[in-house]
Amino acid sequence: MSDVHAVRSRLRAALASGERLTGVFVKLPSPDVLALAAAAGFDFVVVDLEHSALTDGDAIDLLRYADALGLPALVRLAQVDAPLVNRVLEAGAVGIQLSMLSSVAQREQLQAAVAYGPVGRRSVSLAHAGAGYGAAGLTGYLDAERAAPPLLVGQIECRTADPLERVVSGLDVAFVGTTDLTVALGLDPADAAAIRAEVDAVAAAARGAGVAFGGWAPRPDAADGLGLGSSRYLVVGSDLQFLGAALRAAAPSPSPSPSPES
Repeated sequence: MSDVHAVRSRLRAALASGERLTGVFVKLPSPDVLALAAAAGFDFVVVDLEHSALTDGDAIDLLRYADALGLPALVRLAQVDAPLVNRVLEAGAVGIQLSMLSSVAQREQLQAAVAYGPVGRRSVSLAHAGAGYGAAGLTGYLDAERAAPPLLVGQIECRTADPLERVVSGLDVAFVGTTDLTVALGLDPADAAAIRAEVDAVAAAARGAGVAFGGWAPRPDAADGLGLGSSRYLVVGSDLQFLGAALRAAAPSPSPSPSPES
């Protein structure tokens, strides 16, 4: 039986306490990645349906395996797709991480997609593990969902149409997408001060809205230098990034070219 509601409550309590949660992006369809992430001590994973070759079916299989492992798994989406949101939540996702969040309307669309009526527009089914396959009954399941709704993470990666603090209000995490933000704003990637100012603006908006601040770093020890020292939700690298680094480190050195004959 899934304990997705208990997991959501535990993650929210950790974020509220100021504890830093550290996760990793998952881009490969192998359950071994999840087992390795859990064994390594990651607090969560983010199944990436934006920047990967994963299919919806791959994501659902990964989510079910993560749920069985007791490893909290969110899903990153490029846009609010209500039917897909419903399917991944029913498969065991503890939350949704939405890229390119830029308006209050978009945030409200996400909130509506994860919540049942009358607050939201999510379609109800009890034919999944989070609902105990009907064992808890409709009332019991809806009560559990209202007490521990899906976590919502919004990635700020462009100039927002509405005041930033209003855009992130009501989320669990305001996540700064530093690379996309740098490109979207036309900043020089070498201009660390300008980039840091944008990161600090997202952090300030998160504080003002009373939500956790988050972001991405290639390694945990790089967070401070990227302005993520106060982040409580940190995603470090991805399975592909770490695999690539390990393969490059293990690759044999090229043989020296033979000296030309005299």
